[in-house]
This record gives sequence, structure tokens and C-alpha cells, in this order.
Amino acid sequence: MATANLSASRLHALLDLAPEDPPGYRELADLVRLLVLDGRIPAGTRLPSERELTAALPVSRTTVTRAYGVLREAGLLVSRRGSGSVVALPRGTRPPYMPPAGSSMVGWTIAAGQAAPGVGLAYGRALEQLPEYLAQTGYETVGVPVLRELVAQRYAERGLPTDPDQILITSGAQSALNLVARTLATRGDRVAVESPTYPNAIDSLRRSGLRVVGVPHDGHRLDLDALAAAVRAAPVAWAYLIPDFQNPTGALMDDVTRHEVASILRRSTTTPIVDETMAELALDVDERAMPVPLAAHHPGAITLGSASKTFWGGLRIGWIRAPHAVVPRLVAARETFDIGTPVLEQLAVAELLRVREELLDGRRERLRARREELTAALRERLPDWGLNSPVGGLSLWIRLPSRASSRLAVAAEAHDLLLTAGPRFFPDGGGETSLRLPYARTAEHLADAVDRLALAWETVLAGRATPTAPPRRRPALTA
Repeated sequence: MATANLSASRLHALLDLAPEDPPGYRELADLVRLLVLDGRIPAGTRLPSERELTAALPVSRTTVTRAYGVLREAGLLVSRRGSGSVVALPRGTRPPYMPPAGSSMVGWTIAAGQAAPGVGLAYGRALEQLPEYLAQTGYETVGVPVLRELVAQRYAERGLPTDPDQILITSGAQSALNLVARTLATRGDRVAVESPTYPNAIDSLRRSGLRVVGVPHDGHRLDLDALAAAVRAAPVAWAYLIPDFQNPTGALMDDVTRHEVASILRRSTTTPIVDETMAELALDVDERAMPVPLAAHHPGAITLGSASKTFWGGLRIGWIRAPHAVVPRLVAARETFDIGTPVLEQLAVAELLRVREELLDGRRERLRARREELTAALRERLPDWGLNSPVGGLSLWIRLPSRASSRLAVAAEAHDLLLTAGPRFFPDGGGETSLRLPYARTAEHLADAVDRLALAWETVLAGRATPTAPPRRRPALTA
């Protein structure tokens, strides 16, 4: 595979440094390390030369040289004469969202929580039904009929008549997006996404060879003028959108905006890929008053759903709702991906959907309580931070008083706290004043995480993105 080159201007955009507050060499190295570990700079990428990067950044040549040296010592950069400096991932490098096994580190990077009450009971009922499937092969490429029927029924209840033949059960919504991107799209296609948006979607689309185009979202509403301009400027084949409690902002797109978005996309022959993984997590909106699915405004839309956020991530069950003519293409391609989805989990999700309303009442109540507890703790410990109040979803979207999100993520590690820096959610750079904080955890976890977060922010304000003192060791949380 050919080595990809990262230009100095692109690295400058990814770093998003404030000219009035240039980093020292260790901080610069830490910021680049963060870009590597969270995948924004893939392994094998050739970084710009020291001379080129010095010309692009508000730092000296000495700072760049020493920063590259720190990265080499850490095994994240390999330099050879005539070949430049290439990013590497040393063996054993952990994912940026995963605390090391047995460590005292607290992960605050995943917007998910423990299983909803009733998941265990649903598995028990599913086991009772399993014997009738054991005489078959178990390869349910399209999904077990009962689950497809229940998913279709739920769409109809939400105002979108759906035939079970339009439903393909997948191994989660991420798998569904991968299947759609690699089956229906053509390498080089342009795809519009909200900026900010779900970072794993950005990665999936780019790894499928698509060109991602960011459309500004101000935390409340998608910029429709920018969307219209983007699809006019050059052909845009796809638009990946999260209209229901958008990840990371928590914003809910109203019916009027959905209609306007669909109209813009229809005029440009752009197909929407609608991520509805958060759609059942309305906290301050009556379920009966929820907008109809975006696909009701655009018949060609492809919709992704999931049981992971609604009930439990361990289920790993998602689905695709697509026009009748599209489903056979997805089914044919599915056989080269994972063939099918485990029968037991599908039966368990079917049981959960039968008692969905009862289960979600309690789950929403707990999420509201966690949201309010986190909001109160942040207002007490970090009063200068701007807090939103999402009407649904699983996270707060924070506005920091300065452009320091990446520095905060680096500082937090020294306090045994893992954060996802704001720029991770933006496809084209930016986001240094933003931070996503999930609240779908236990009260104990959130209280401890806020304590560590406040200490990390003190470190940032003191101008030490990487504290020189060793972090205090604390007992690991089990939640």
C-alpha cells in the first residue's frame, strides 16, 4: 500500500492551534499523538517535513524538531533518510477509548451505559424459542422474520409505513453503515455529513473510499443554506444525517426542517443515509409528538437503526430500512461481510420490542436523572463552561471558554480520565471549543469523572497540558 502524505496545511488544520497561545514541544507531540491514537492520522501516513511544518505552525523549528523526537521515542514516528517521517502504532497500543486492563483509568468516551432492565429476561425468553431454530442452518442473512416484522411495525407506528421485506437485520448500526457504504456507494463519491457528527461514521465513510464534506451544525440546527450550497457546488451522492438527538449535540430536527432537507436532497439526487440509533431516547419530548422519520419525506432514504443505544450495546443488533429495490443488493453483498446475525440476540431484541414502551419509561427516567446530576456537578465545579440541555440522547455537548479541547484530553490522561477531544467529531478540523460528555453511566462514575475533569481543566489553565507530577492513583470503577 502506498504511503499517504499529510500536508503541513492539513496537519495545521487538524491541530487547530491558537496563534496567540503556541504549544511547547511536548504539548505539540501530545497533540499529534492524540490525532494518531484516535485515527485522525492513520498509521502509515507520512508527516510533513520539519521545515514545512515550521512554516505552517506558529512555532519555532526547534519546537517541531523536538516534538518529532518525542514521537520517535514513543514509537509513534519512524524516520528514514529519503523517506521522511511516517506514523507508526507500536505493538500493544490501546484504542483511545479503552482504559488499559486492570488500570485505575476512567473511560468517558463512549455514549452508552449498562443494560436496560429486562434484557436478561428477554434472553431467557429467547432461549425458550431457540429450539425451533436449531434444525435450521442458523444463517439468517436477512434476519429472523419475527424481528423484521416488529421493526417494520415500529416504523409504521412512527408514521412511516414499512413492509418487513424492506428490513435487513445487521450486526449493529455501524455494521449497517459499513454495508451501505461499501455496497451502494462508489469509491470517490462525495458524502455530506453534519459537522460535528458521529466520528465512527466519518471513519467508516472514508475507509469506504468516500469523500466527506462537512455541513455546519450549530448544535441546534443544520445549516440548510450550507447544505444547499454543498450539493450545488459539486455532485453529492449521499448525505449521512442524524435527525433524532444528533450525536454529539443531542439536537432534534423538527418536521419542517426534515421536509426542507429532503427537498434539497431530492433536487440534487442526493440519497440520505439516516442514522436513527438515538430515536427512541426522547427525554423531554412526548413520544407522540416526535417528528416523523426523515424517510417519510424522502422515499429513497436508507435508514439505520439499532437496539444498542435503546437497550444494550452487547446485543449488537441493528437494521437497515431501504426501498424494496435496494434490499436485494444489500443481501447479496452481506454474504461477503458476515453472512448473518446471531439468532439468539435477534430473538432477544424481538422480545424487548414487544415490551419497548414499558422498558423505555424507566430507562428514560434514569437518563433524565443522570443528565441533571451531571449538569449540576459541572455547573458547580466548572461554572465557566457552556452547557446545553439536550431533549434526548445520551450526552451533553459542552462549549469550553477557550480553544483547549485537545489539550484538555491530553491533561485528563494524567488524571486517569479518558476523554474524546472535540475535533474528533468534526470532519474538516475545528471543534477545539467543544467537548462531548456522556451521562449514561452510574452516579458514582459521573461524580468521580467530574472530579478528575476539574483537575485536568486546572492543569490546562495553568498552561501545563501534560502535568509533570505523576497522576494520583485511584481505585478503578466497575460501572
